[in-house]
Amino acid sequence: MKNILSVEKIEKYYGKKGNVTKALDNISFKVDKGEFVGIMGPSGSGKTTLLNCISTIDNVTTGQIIINDQNITKLKSKKLDKFRRDELGFIFQDFNLLDTLTGYENIALALTIQERNPKEIDGLIKMVAETLGISPVLNKYPYQMSGGQQQRVACARAIVTDPSLILADEPTGALDSKSARLLLESFERLNKELEATILLVTHDAFTASYAHRILFIKDGKIFNELVRGNDSRKEFFNKIIEVVTLLGGDVNDVF
Repeated sequence: MKNILSVEKIEKYYGKKGNVTKALDNISFKVDKGEFVGIMGPSGSGKTTLLNCISTIDNVTTGQIIINDQNITKLKSKKLDKFRRDELGFIFQDFNLLDTLTGYENIALALTIQERNPKEIDGLIKMVAETLGISPVLNKYPYQMSGGQQQRVACARAIVTDPSLILADEPTGALDSKSARLLLESFERLNKELEATILLVTHDAFTASYAHRILFIKDGKIFNELVRGNDSRKEFFNKIIEVVTLLGGDVNDVF
């Protein structure tokens, strides 16, 4: 299996002499093509900092991050912009759709920026829209969609360019339980049918239970790892709750 992401002994410090915070402490792990990996941890654990470093929003202090055979810690300005555009797909909690564009146009924008052939754009959009169940809302504007529909359009925009890695930051955080479930089922389809490689950061055990493997972060370090294997999602969920309890989290906060 091809390795997509390799995080190698990364550390991240914030602050100056006399007031330095170590946000990430010698973290290493790998993600192979087609994996669906979750990252969990209590507030302040370093999980968001880790995602920011992988997504090139922030820089590591030491160590290296390799995505699809490219060491992103060495890339500069224009090359980094191109890499982010071509290799990464982003799904945020707040959707980040453009209000003046329809669902179709929001998805098409990602392909237009890549200067893709106009003849292939329509086919790609329709294929992804069908996979995510959003074909009926392609001609609607964001304000005409439910929150769940908006998030699935954002998901389509992230996947339509066929990125090496999809990064999802609390994607269900602004959704009701039904919309969250529909989105997570969409993630499952993207992972299974399109072999999308997904790295998802969440504090929510229900959301995390859709992943195949979970890394738990505590105090900037990897505290534990769970692999779903042949477990049902319910069985995996129960194991996640056990680790969350060990981490010192409030189980009532993960539902």
